[in-house]
Amino acid sequence: MVKPIKIIFRRETGKPLLRKRGGSKLIWRRLTGYLYLALAFFFCCTGTAWSFETVPSAPLVTAGAAVLLEADSGQVLYSKNGTAKMPPASTTKIMTVLLALEGGNLDRVVTVSPKAASVGEASIDLKAGEKLTLDDLIYGAMLKSGNDACVAIAENVAGTESNFVLLMNQKAKVLGALNTSFINTNGLPATGHFTTARDLAIITRYALKNQSFQKAVSTRGKLIGSTEGERYLNNTNRLLWSYDGANGVKTGTTVEAGECLVASATRDGRQLINVVLHSEDRWSDSTTLLDYGFECFDQVLALQEQESFGWIAVREGTGDKVQAVVSNDLKVVIPKNRPDLIEKKVEITRELTAPVWDGQKVGRVIVSVNGIETESVDLVSDRYVEKLPFYRYIFKKGQQYYADGKGILFGITNTLKIAFWGGFYADG
Repeated sequence: MVKPIKIIFRRETGKPLLRKRGGSKLIWRRLTGYLYLALAFFFCCTGTAWSFETVPSAPLVTAGAAVLLEADSGQVLYSKNGTAKMPPASTTKIMTVLLALEGGNLDRVVTVSPKAASVGEASIDLKAGEKLTLDDLIYGAMLKSGNDACVAIAENVAGTESNFVLLMNQKAKVLGALNTSFINTNGLPATGHFTTARDLAIITRYALKNQSFQKAVSTRGKLIGSTEGERYLNNTNRLLWSYDGANGVKTGTTVEAGECLVASATRDGRQLINVVLHSEDRWSDSTTLLDYGFECFDQVLALQEQESFGWIAVREGTGDKVQAVVSNDLKVVIPKNRPDLIEKKVEITRELTAPVWDGQKVGRVIVSVNGIETESVDLVSDRYVEKLPFYRYIFKKGQQYYADGKGILFGITNTLKIAFWGGFYADG
């Protein structure tokens, strides 16, 4: 097995630390040190981190920014300029449709305003005064990337597009997409309209939990109707036809933003989300990243519900201890065949005072993969411990003092002091 490279540097000079020996041995050690430095520099630059065997070599993509995220855990498996602020083009519509699904009535009939009908670039050719349902507008925005549909959606849900944009920005902050700023609903170029690959992955991960969103972004084609007739919409996301397991999400293209794509795919119960911004070939980049995620990583059970992490003493209760158990299963993603990269840090209460409730939080387990914290799960009590009745508490404390050789009278008087004064007097 290849061992990780470890280079020790002098504190003063920063040069590799070599023992002083004469002749060829000293020359050989110096050459070896320089070779290690060169190898370390090479692997850092090519994206291999920490050691040769820690994680698979990162793939090369043409995108200016890219992120690969595991949908269940939220773990980032790959990132290239993931926090760089960039124009998102029509991937903006992920947030627009999400808010429409959460805040609108899908069956409501929408009358298209002159403003919405006048929006150019990609559109579904809406006419002023045309009537169609909010649900059909959502498909027009997601499948054919209709900019006009987005404005019609915003006006129906929030009254005006500007009001709707305020909701978009508020939702982004709530989801943790803190480096995102929306100026419009459709992603047309605008000063101050930006996001990051990581933020888009976060927003998409949340959106994919909505079944109506899942259905819309995985639809290849749909016939919609209105007072102006019928339209057939083809999805602009080619991966739905070309990539095994693809089930979303949204394309985007402008001169400024370049080729953009947020894509998702599910295989063997695992869903991955990839984002590429300003790509030279979004289809190839996305295929490369999704293949990397499916082929090089496994999802494993790191914590199992009811798994025990020890006992906690209980004071003043009908029982003297409870067991700290895991509240729910936790799965994490690791490089294939590397379970040793999982680390668990336990934070647990040392002592409890009755009553203790079944399921009461008593600590947590923090799970890290390769030194990066992924998630934490609560530790909870596995049982209910009732508080001792007053007379039993007095009797029990008296027994304890007597057993300690302090005498019955001392035990009774000091126990009464503790009971009535809340422990103000220290045990003597």
